[in-house]
Amino acid sequence: MSDAAPRRNKEQVVEALHDVAAEMHNKMQRGDPPRMTLPVRSKSNISFDNRLGVFKYGKKKTVRDATSLGSARQLLRTLHITEFIEEMIDNGKSSTLREMYYISEAWGHGKFGTQNESNNLAEDLEIVTKCLREDFKLRPEEDGARIIGNITVEERNRRGDWMRINCRDDVGDSGYGVPYNVESEKLRLVDEDIDFVMAIETGGMFDRLIENGFDEEARCALVHLKGQPARSTRRIMRRISDEWKKPIVVFADCDPWSFRIFASIAYGAIKTAHISEYLATKEATYLGITADDILAYDLPSDDLTKQDTGALEAELSDPRFSSGYWQEQIKLMQEMGKKAEQQSLAKYGLDFVTDTYLPEKLDAIGLGYR
Repeated sequence: MSDAAPRRNKEQVVEALHDVAAEMHNKMQRGDPPRMTLPVRSKSNISFDNRLGVFKYGKKKTVRDATSLGSARQLLRTLHITEFIEEMIDNGKSSTLREMYYISEAWGHGKFGTQNESNNLAEDLEIVTKCLREDFKLRPEEDGARIIGNITVEERNRRGDWMRINCRDDVGDSGYGVPYNVESEKLRLVDEDIDFVMAIETGGMFDRLIENGFDEEARCALVHLKGQPARSTRRIMRRISDEWKKPIVVFADCDPWSFRIFASIAYGAIKTAHISEYLATKEATYLGITADDILAYDLPSDDLTKQDTGALEAELSDPRFSSGYWQEQIKLMQEMGKKAEQQSLAKYGLDFVTDTYLPEKLDAIGLGYR
């Protein structure tokens, strides 16, 4: 596990939260305005660490103090949140980020104007305390991934009992639903009989591969990303990569937004730069659909929109796409002016993706199974 986000026990989390309040208290004792020190959260203070292969915050710091009404209100909100989190830890409860936003209605001058404000302050606390949102018992609204494959996990239920679940034999066609917290105190990776993990962008393609029995034929686990993957989705793939040493391959649409889905899995995202080392799986491989697949398989395609074109141009200077491979793929898309969906493979029939396309693509990266 990365040194960037070591797991903390309950006492350590509470102590880290108390340290935030202590910085404010110590200033006031000396007759100075209370303050909170945190990294500058802007692109100018985020860089791509080539050695680690992830986004990282730089050394620039900012001070949030009570010398203005806006900053004073943020400090008040911070203290309300730390108290709220400590209460949840003490009572064995958890809250969604949305619930925390509404709970702030009772905080008087500390009430949030928008949920985005409360979400950002929760992230500030992650950065300052070096704890995780999961340590705070805060969970997102979105679901995690669905998984189908011959892997066995143990999940601790709400009664505190461990349930053993095989993600192929003990689940329906919708698969195993990944919880918001996938750390070892909640989820154990017990056993596996797979050769790799395939992360899939769309639900339609995930269901197609399940119906065709691809997970059994190819000896793999299928993960439905549900578009831009949730933190728990990226984290469980990282754990499978680290603990079971299984390759992670990503099968997505061929458009600039899908490329960014892969980048968030492999290299992290700017928004989660403070925990990229903990979430990113830099060994992940982009399988397809690639720009040259559109030509090689004569796939139905759509014209790039103005937004697509702008996104591709931005990706040419994005350090996550600096390799020769990605530069070639992006420039080829620009030349063609085309993009394609995973489902475009159905041009050749419902079984083409599992009978021909995926076997050929997997064989090309050394994961052939026939």
